Parts: sequence; structure tokens; C-alpha cells
Amino acid sequence: MRIAVTGKQGQVVQSLLRRGAERGVEIIAIGRPEMDLADPASIAAVFSALHPDVIVSAAAYTAVDKAESEPELAFAVNAAGAAAVAAAAARLGIPVVHLSTDYVFSGDKPSAYAEDDNTGPVSVYGRSKLAGEKEVAAANPNHVILRTAWVYSPFGANFLKTMLRLAETRDHLRVVADQTGCPTSALDIADAILAIAARLVTDPAPSQRGIFHLTGSGEASWADFAAEIFAELRGSGGKNVRIERITTADYPTPAKRPANSRLIGDRLAETYGIRLPEWKQSMKIIMQELLNKGL
Repeated sequence: MRIAVTGKQGQVVQSLLRRGAERGVEIIAIGRPEMDLADPASIAAVFSALHPDVIVSAAAYTAVDKAESEPELAFAVNAAGAAAVAAAAARLGIPVVHLSTDYVFSGDKPSAYAEDDNTGPVSVYGRSKLAGEKEVAAANPNHVILRTAWVYSPFGANFLKTMLRLAETRDHLRVVADQTGCPTSALDIADAILAIAARLVTDPAPSQRGIFHLTGSGEASWADFAAEIFAELRGSGGKNVRIERITTADYPTPAKRPANSRLIGDRLAETYGIRLPEWKQSMKIIMQELLNKGL
């Protein structure tokens, strides 16, 4: 199986490259300068030359706060760019797997979100990603849209790596405690994408298509996530870092975040037999890798 994935440096892209190498699946990462999501004309030619079995649309504009002042660029990449990728896949007659986000929801619901719940993004980033979902579905009926959240990995910049870096110089950190979500390992996401891609190639059933939630099992606030990180750090002989639990109002940002980012993954389990591991388990595996490397 040959999978083409948009982007080169993202956490999911790097995780797919690792998992592909481990499992003998050819993963081709495509990004700038060969392809620019803000330039749809550059997209079709690249994929036509590659003839992949599946296209994974992973690249995105992810600067959540910066998007508030750059809405045109956010929509150009996350909506128009995503549409161009899906359309290129449609012209080749192949499925597209598109990554989306918990930010398509407002966060006002008291319980976890299912795929059919009403969307209502509260940020430019969230609105651009929701527009991307709609564009992908319209451009290519042979699609799987995966909403994920709170992604961490050994690669790139993420909350886990930030906490470990800050722990090197600080004994006390203030962490938001009134936003709740599902921390998700990018390596687990990559495992799921490979399994989904294999099914899409062999099974034409319409039930395999549509929107699915893909997050780590369990839930946490950012402060809970940090507490688990530092407990593992202490258990590995590291320092003790004290957490002060604060509110979102205590840590204002340009973009509003959903207070509730919890997503239900039952549809994915029922359709593909995939349920990601408990987030603490996956976090410990990645933490040990980072600690062994000396971060």
C-alpha cells in the first residue's frame, strides 16, 4: 500500500513515517516547496504523478491564536487547500483521509461530543477547520474525516514536550484546569490511520465513510495532563514540579478555546474496530522515549 500524506514536519506526518517504516507501508510525505496548500494548482499535479492508494490530508494551519489575525490564510489552507487535496483524490478515484479537530465544537455541551452533535466553533481556526470538513465531503464522497484533539508525540511542539522543557528551569507552573479534553498520541493516530486506509482500499461499503472521532481513551483537564506528566517525571527520578490550577480567565489568549473538548469514539469502534489506548498509557510510552533521549 502506498499512502501520500500532506505535510512534512507535523506530528501525525512524522508518526506515519515511523509507523510506515516499521510495518513496510510506503508513506510519501509531500509539502512545500513541491506542494503548497495555499496554492491549489500545485496540488493536483503532485498526486497525479504519485498514484497513491490513499491520500491523507494532514497538513493544516494550526496557529490557533495567530489565526485570529490571519483568517484569510487559515481558510486558504484549512478549507480551500483541504478541498483541493480531496478533489485531487477524487479525480484519481481514491479515498482521502482528512484530519480535523475538536475545535469545530463550541465546548458548551456538558457531556462528550458525538459526531452528529451540532458544531459551533468559537475561533477562526475552528471555523476554518469546519469549513474544511464540509469542503472535503463535497469534493470527494470517498472520504473519512477524523476529528482528533490534544495531540502529543515525540515530534514537533506539543503540550507534553512543553511541560518537560519548562520543568528544566521551573519548580512551579500555572496550568488551566477548566478546559477538559482527550489527550491523544500521534503515534496512536498513525496506527489508526494505517488500519483505516487498508480498509478503505479493500472495502467499498459506504458505511466506512464519513466523520469519526479519534482520540485517546479517557479525559483530563490541562492541569490533570500536566500532573500526570510530572508524576511520571518524578517516578523516573526527575524533579518535583508543583502545579497551580488556574482558570481560563487567568490565562487569556487571542483565540477562545472550547471548555469541553471531549469526543466520543464509539462510531469508530463500531465501524472499524478501533479504539485508541487510554491516554495515560500512551503518554508514559512517549515520555520514556523523550526522557531516554534527554529531550
